[in-house]
Amino acid sequence: MGGMDESPVGFETLVKTPVRAECSESRLVLTSVGIPNRVVFRDGLWMLFVRDEHAARARAELRAFHEENPVEAPDQTAPLPAFEGATAGVLVYAITLALVALYTAHRTYGLEWLEAGQMQSGQVLSGQWWRIVTALTLHLDAGHIGSNLVFGSVFGLLAGRAFGGGVAWLTIVVAGSLGNLANALVQPATHTSIGASTAVFAALGLLVAHALRNRGPARRERALRRWSPLIGGVVLLAMTGVGGERTDVMAHVTGFLAGLVVSLLVTFIPLALLGRPAVQRTTGVAALLIVLGAWIVGLAAAG
Repeated sequence: MGGMDESPVGFETLVKTPVRAECSESRLVLTSVGIPNRVVFRDGLWMLFVRDEHAARARAELRAFHEENPVEAPDQTAPLPAFEGATAGVLVYAITLALVALYTAHRTYGLEWLEAGQMQSGQVLSGQWWRIVTALTLHLDAGHIGSNLVFGSVFGLLAGRAFGGGVAWLTIVVAGSLGNLANALVQPATHTSIGASTAVFAALGLLVAHALRNRGPARRERALRRWSPLIGGVVLLAMTGVGGERTDVMAHVTGFLAGLVVSLLVTFIPLALLGRPAVQRTTGVAALLIVLGAWIVGLAAAG
């Protein structure tokens, strides 16, 4: 044998690669159809040789094999970055629910917080818009608030990492409020609803929208794979959102749908913009002001 690029006398080089598996695969193909071959490792390369009289047939067999078994191009999709503010957003969420529960229990300022803030369809449609926001912070008992704290914190943390704490929670508050509004539109005038679960399922909608986002060059995917995040979200909604005799199923459904629709718009925000601390702080403050402003209007109307 001569230099690295030379084949043995009477042989032709068909494969030359630093990857042993590639050479082994080609050798297996040729061996399976009865074509004699040799493999040599030299100077960091694996080389597959066949005799000159078998070269044409060997090339045809390898070409046919690769046409029938194309190698998928590696996914060049860059992972989306995780943004800051997710933990801070969850902490503000938990503190807000705890404070409203405390004020409601102690009738702070001598006011009936439950009456002032609950979402009643007839009252909302008569112009008391603040109730679609304030109802998101009210709960009936410790079990009610506990479950919404757990699920809300988990979904909120994931959404915050995907979009930044400020943008995520502003989206959740807006979508949750729209979910309550949609619920009021389809329910009887006497229907009453409270709880953060509408916002919790709006956060789930945000996560599904994030998962559906096209994060790289267009590529062909099977329908099941492409829509698996949406399918998973619907399954999770069915598993966690329809149980219990006091569960407002429609509020969960409208919250999820509102979260999905609003969040699909949010996914078009450039990543560079989401990465700016000023943007996250501004949107986070805006989310808090919406809740605070709604309560100020609601308590003023009740007083």
